[in-house]
Amino acid sequence: MKKKIIGAAVALGLFGGVAIQAYAQQANPAAQVNQRKAAMTLVGKYFGGIGAMVQGRVPYDAQVVQRNADFLVALSQMPWDGFDPATATATNTRAKPEIYKDTAKFKADGDSFQTEVTKLASAARSGDQNAVKGAFGAVGKTCQVCHDAFRTAQ
Repeated sequence: MKKKIIGAAVALGLFGGVAIQAYAQQANPAAQVNQRKAAMTLVGKYFGGIGAMVQGRVPYDAQVVQRNADFLVALSQMPWDGFDPATATATNTRAKPEIYKDTAKFKADGDSFQTEVTKLASAARSGDQNAVKGAFGAVGKTCQVCHDAFRTAQ
């Protein structure tokens, strides 16, 4: 009897945790926009740090490049659930309506970004500065393609 009660409590706790996570991801549209913008701001911070090094504006530090690239792997997964159709009419965003019309292309562009960020992290772990430079350029191209199609100018 005691085992059944403990099992039920554990199951309820696990289900409750999943339900809370699901509810948290169903935030209001303004919050979703703010969350995706925050993720993209952090992408810019860590990607920009690598860029300064591969462009020679600051001394190259392989440990910082690897740390930033590893952060980017996680960050590259974060903004996408914030592009919920409920945010299509939000005014505090530069997202174009095409995101919600051509979802397949938007998803493909996001997937491409994630793939190239993973390659950047692999290059950073290799310690090969030239590989990092090439991978950095490939990530930048994915950013540009997506911004050109799905983001308004300032």
